[in-house]
Amino acid sequence: MATTIEVVAALIRKDDRFLVCQRPPDKARALLWEFPGGKIEPGESGPEALVRECREELGADIRVLSAFMDVTHAYPDLTVHLTLYESRIASGEVHRLEHSDIRWITPEEIDEYDFCPADQAFCAEIKRRRSAG
Repeated sequence: MATTIEVVAALIRKDDRFLVCQRPPDKARALLWEFPGGKIEPGESGPEALVRECREELGADIRVLSAFMDVTHAYPDLTVHLTLYESRIASGEVHRLEHSDIRWITPEEIDEYDFCPADQAFCAEIKRRRSAG
């Protein structure tokens, strides 16, 4: 059985929108949408990894608030345990440094984007909580 990779992602909210990023064309799951984040490195906590990844990918510092939810997903090439954290911009502006595109979208716009399979459960929960709230 393949090793499960620990991955973190940020649900960065601004007003009624949240940030989504489009994967580059040269990476696995090319041009699909995802939440910013990445793999946890040895010795890092999830929140530490997320702060580092967002600095690398977006050029901004975030404040990690709390875990939103987590999911384990088996892709053909790897299995990920992905934890999505509620986050806010702490300082700086968001810039597209590693992705093909970045956008601030509303929960109502989720269905207009083709998300990575591991992120689809997060999208469903964001929509569910929006309609329940």
